[in-house]
Amino acid sequence: MSGQSDQERTISELGEFGLIEHLTREVKLNNSSSIRGIGDDAAVLDYSGRRVLVSGDVLLEGIHFNLMYTPLKHLGYKAVVVNISDILAMNGDPSQVIVSLGISGKFGLSQLEALYEGIRLACDTYHIDFVGGDTTSSVTGLTLSVTAIGSVEPNQVVYRDGADVNEIICTTGDLGGAYMGLQLLEREKEVFKSNPGVQPDLSGYDHILERQLKPEARYDIIRFLSKLEIKPTSMIDISDGLSSDMLHICHQSELGCKIFQDKLPIHEQTEKMGQELDIDPTTAALNGGDDYELLFTIPTSQYEKIEQEKEIIPIGHMTSKDFGCYMVSSSDHQIALKAQGWKNR
Repeated sequence: MSGQSDQERTISELGEFGLIEHLTREVKLNNSSSIRGIGDDAAVLDYSGRRVLVSGDVLLEGIHFNLMYTPLKHLGYKAVVVNISDILAMNGDPSQVIVSLGISGKFGLSQLEALYEGIRLACDTYHIDFVGGDTTSSVTGLTLSVTAIGSVEPNQVVYRDGADVNEIICTTGDLGGAYMGLQLLEREKEVFKSNPGVQPDLSGYDHILERQLKPEARYDIIRFLSKLEIKPTSMIDISDGLSSDMLHICHQSELGCKIFQDKLPIHEQTEKMGQELDIDPTTAALNGGDDYELLFTIPTSQYEKIEQEKEIIPIGHMTSKDFGCYMVSSSDHQIALKAQGWKNR
């Protein structure tokens, strides 16, 4: 009898250790700080005098992603990106990730291979190492727990609490696209459920779909700022929406802020999708989340250095705490920023 191919073997036949070995056999280490990776009780890392940064996230099926329209390769990629974005928001260099999985019986080996392919692709793209994790059974679908590790020189760490009055508030890229991409996918899912014979109509919306399914971390911005010798005074990545994350900086810096609606960077596809779904793109930018852009403050003396950089957009300035936290609308009305953030569903 001939041996089974990898595609024919089941997860139960491989067993836990066999599964880990199978899924991680192509993982290679790229950083000198990675002394020992997958295969022991813990990863062994070496940081010579640098500050170690560690951040983690849990992604739950049905809460953070829907496998009806989320390819597993994209999910693996996104799971890594959203975590290394936290390291970048501290002005750090991400170097390792640890990924643990809760897997229900509905998943086959080829599906997990696709998930790990996305994880490896993200690690290769950002030159970080996949150094370990755990797998366990689950009765509630798929769960991913990702821990990102990085480092930064002691005098280069950027916190949320360092902003000062009159400093310029900057964001990167464009905002609200991820939320609009999600609304598009949800709309087409409902159409498909009503009529499975209808193919989803996603044409013309590649940008907002990629923003939702395959976001990118802004390592390019961190490198650009470093090259210009600009150290932000405060910084956060936009995961909960501009409004909530701006309020985090204001609260921890004990300041207020004034941002301007006309300055918010909103992509034309976000605008178009908003018109189709009768959703205000500004609302998506303020409260949608999942953009994983960087929000930071810099002194006014640094503005000339970034003025010509199209991917960095000044949207307002910090104020005294007494002023409060407001957006000035296109009609010149002051609208208080409100935290939307995480809600149990």
